Amino acid sequence: MKPEEKINEEIEQNEVTDTQNEKAEETAAAEEKVQAELTDAEKLADAEQKLAELQDKYLRQVAEFDNYRKRTIKEKADLILNGAEKTITAILPVLDDMERALKNMETAEDVAAVKEGVDLIMQKFIKILENQGVKKIETENADFNTDLHEAIAQIPAPADEMKGKVIDCVQTGYTLNDKVIRHSKVAVGL
Repeated sequence: MKPEEKINEEIEQNEVTDTQNEKAEETAAAEEKVQAELTDAEKLADAEQKLAELQDKYLRQVAEFDNYRKRTIKEKADLILNGAEKTITAILPVLDDMERALKNMETAEDVAAVKEGVDLIMQKFIKILENQGVKKIETENADFNTDLHEAIAQIPAPADEMKGKVIDCVQTGYTLNDKVIRHSKVAVGL
């Protein structure tokens, strides 16, 4: 073989190798592009799956909160309608005692016994109210307090130390669990 032929053969082989390398590179690039597209498709599918899971979770949370809201509204309505049941049940024995006292008053000849019976009923009633959280607002020799008292009159104080104090209580005031439910109507010393 002549050196020129050898060189031509090597050139042809190099050209074939270069062509093969270019084709291999093109194939590799195409495969990378397909892999990238598959990866993008997988990422998209994964993102769509996560989105569906989050939407489902969100819808369940909204439904759960709506059920909670409806349940609390129903409980509040029941509480408003039947909230006084405990108090009324506690007061009913006093009503029974008053009915018996009225029947006995028709035939009773001893006024002291009737008075004692009514006094016992009154004490029972006060005890029931105290058990329910109702307390009497004390006014005797108390300083006038607008949070507890309502001044309906001002009268001259019998002594200087009675100025600005409650002189007389016209109507008793009450608190329910430390909240004023009725102010005491009082006369205040000037």
